[in-house]
Amino acid sequence: MPLTIAEIKDLLGAEVLTENIDLNRPILAACACDLLSDLLAFSREQSVLLTGLVNPQVIRTAEMIDLSGIVFVRGKKPPAGVIDLAKNLEIILMTTEKTMFECSGILYTAGLEATFVER
Repeated sequence: MPLTIAEIKDLLGAEVLTENIDLNRPILAACACDLLSDLLAFSREQSVLLTGLVNPQVIRTAEMIDLSGIVFVRGKKPPAGVIDLAKNLEIILMTTEKTMFECSGILYTAGLEATFVER
């Protein structure tokens, strides 16, 4: 069942880091990983990434595969340059104090599908 970014924000108690981006985008699935190679291999469009990575490469990878948003887990916040890059690419960034495991369970219970589908 698709969720919006706003619904995901509320479910995870997340803070939005990129302002002025539409929070009503539909999200079809979620991916939880810290390996960008896994993200490239198994993700799909209109998904949200749950990760602890806060570097520019995660934003560039998200752009390549058309991810709609990234949720940084365990209270991690990227540097200002990473946030600015995401704003320019219209990729929504959020941060939550919850762990990746907790976020995965919450989103799965809310009906969001997993992206890790073998191609």
